[in-house]
Amino acid sequence: MTRPIRTLAVAVATVLGAAAVLVAQTPPGPVPREAAAWQTVSVTGVGRVSLTPDRAGFTVGVQTVAPSLGAATQENAARMTAIVAALRKAGATDRELRTTGLSIYPQQGAEPGKQPRILGYQVSNNVAVTRDDVATIGRLLEAAVQAGANSVSGVSFSVSDSARGRDTGLQAAFADAKAKADVLARAAGRSIGRALAITEGGAAMPPVPMPMYRPQMAQAASYAAPVESGAEEIAFAVSVVFELQ
Repeated sequence: MTRPIRTLAVAVATVLGAAAVLVAQTPPGPVPREAAAWQTVSVTGVGRVSLTPDRAGFTVGVQTVAPSLGAATQENAARMTAIVAALRKAGATDRELRTTGLSIYPQQGAEPGKQPRILGYQVSNNVAVTRDDVATIGRLLEAAVQAGANSVSGVSFSVSDSARGRDTGLQAAFADAKAKADVLARAAGRSIGRALAITEGGAAMPPVPMPMYRPQMAQAASYAAPVESGAEEIAFAVSVVFELQ
């Protein structure tokens, strides 16, 4: 190799070596945001709102037993007609009344060595009452019992508009999620940043305790059935992904 060529090769090697040393000594720059996307904390928050029910309902009916099917159905129809009339007189509208069940069962008797024979028939008829005025539901219940209803069930209360309390519930759920994320971040020696993703978990209505109604309480015509609606709790949930800083 000639002298000029050797001189050029040494110079190039020197430059490359210096560049390698410079690269090795240069501190790394900030990590791109894309590479740090996994540095997040995911939490779920719950917000609860207590609402006063504005809708109430119950089911009343009549059970009759007679030796013949005709007698059982006629008696049942007459008593059920009286109950519906009493409900209407107490203020119930056609929209608030709905027949929910009509059944006929034969009453059978069995004797050893013989085929079962029919002793009579039991007829059951039920009507559901739903009203948006909770304060008057007790009066309707009393009117039905006084008119001859011997079956009462399904007294319930609910919130007719599920959007009631939604804004307050969702805000409370987000605040709960943020508080949880802040605790977790501080435990890891970090802090939370922006909310990167928010997913609504919906609303859940826990079962509401059903008040018990005792028909024997309505023996006196002036007695008003005690029906209390209480309060209904609606829970809203949100899942949030926060950025870790």
